[in-house]
Amino acid sequence: METIFQSIEILSKEKGIDPRIVLDAVKDAMLIAARKHFRTTEDYIAELHEKTGALQLFAVKKAVEAVEDPAKEMTLAEARRIDPEAEIGTEIRIPKKTDLLGRISAQTAKQVIFQKVREAERETVFNEYSGRTGEVVNCTVKRVEGPDYILDLGKTEARLPKKEQSRLESYSVGDRVRCVIRVVDKSSKGPGVVVSRAAPDLVMRLFEQEVPEIYDSTVTIKGCAREAGERTKIAVQSRDRDVDSVGACVGMKGMRVQSIIRELRGEKIDIIEYSEDPVTFATHALSPAKISRVTIVDALGKHMEVIVDDSQLSLAIGKKGQNVRLAAKLLGWKVDIKSEEEKRQEVESAMAALVNPPEPVSTLIEYGLDAELAAKLAGAGVGTVDKLGGMTPEQLQEIPEVDPEMVENIRDSVTAYYSQFEEAAPPAPEEEISVLGADAPAPDAPVTPDPEPSIQDPEPEPRNIEMAGESDTIIDSGRVSHDESEDGGSQNK
Repeated sequence: METIFQSIEILSKEKGIDPRIVLDAVKDAMLIAARKHFRTTEDYIAELHEKTGALQLFAVKKAVEAVEDPAKEMTLAEARRIDPEAEIGTEIRIPKKTDLLGRISAQTAKQVIFQKVREAERETVFNEYSGRTGEVVNCTVKRVEGPDYILDLGKTEARLPKKEQSRLESYSVGDRVRCVIRVVDKSSKGPGVVVSRAAPDLVMRLFEQEVPEIYDSTVTIKGCAREAGERTKIAVQSRDRDVDSVGACVGMKGMRVQSIIRELRGEKIDIIEYSEDPVTFATHALSPAKISRVTIVDALGKHMEVIVDDSQLSLAIGKKGQNVRLAAKLLGWKVDIKSEEEKRQEVESAMAALVNPPEPVSTLIEYGLDAELAAKLAGAGVGTVDKLGGMTPEQLQEIPEVDPEMVENIRDSVTAYYSQFEEAAPPAPEEEISVLGADAPAPDAPVTPDPEPSIQDPEPEPRNIEMAGESDTIIDSGRVSHDESEDGGSQNK
């Protein structure tokens, strides 16, 4: 039976758990197997003999005067046959043969032992690693399970799930990896430790290991925002006025930060000087873009507006909004970025709204809109005539309780409202036609100058004015006279 003790001791060392826990698991397995085999409601006790190391099984009954439950009680006379010194209330142990349990009971006992050992192992792992959350550990890739990696921590296994991996990294079995402990869960199945390569804590721990000023607290890390595999922004502050916080992290010729970048497989890192003033901190956090001005919109709600030059807008926003997104995480504020042109247009729109405030939807009631329908539109967020006029029939029908007939009513009322602003075409100038005299040329007809009188003729040839009844006739007569003067026709006459 020494092999049982040896097996328990070996198993305890391998799993890193107390041998007493394994021994209790063996006893519990024996009791479960006994109940399953004997199929009685008797109470059982399993014990390990100290000298022989043999497992013994006993059924426990209490000595009573009158037996009510034969499975758990026995008479005093029956009890004294086993123990002559038995009295009323004494618990009598009746030995049971363990060799009768059979193969199925042994298999059940084996499963119970494994379950108890796994629970004890998870408890041990939890107690050891629960206080080490955020700590950097060296691991070895043990195997690959789908998109996840199972890493060997030495005493236990850890899981590196897909969401905690950097997109720039891939590993093979046997590779050494530095990770940060993310979560320790003793109730999960399998490994209870979850590690990460994508957490901001990893960058912070790497800086602590690489920069002596951070390790001795001369420079402190005030915040870190990260998108693994893309970019990281880390804010640092110096407690010594003679120590440059950013320079200490960068190192001579960038040696310190380059070491961390190599560990992160080329991930970009922005080191930013922290400031208690949110405006100054925002200016630093949005680097490399140059900020024109920062306005605090809501200090309690932590909302700010950042104005940049038109040429700096794309740089401030970053690729797919990455720069401003990381800056907002680092600041802990909601950040709105606008260009100078956008801000100018916004101010002009606000001024125009103050001068000419938008008309409410209720104004259309005077132009045929149903009052109940106007209330529905206002309740749906369509509060102005301009917004209503810009909506399509399909958008209007998406509003609850608005049918095609109501859409037609809306269209007619909006059309009637805007028709008041259309300027009527000016009437035709009929009075000008009647005023024009015989000597006035027609508006569209070309006017030719009168010919000068010839030198040979003492008097110019008189025009046929009395025959000119209409203005166009006068113009024709003038043209003929001019042409004749040019051809010398008047001299021939």
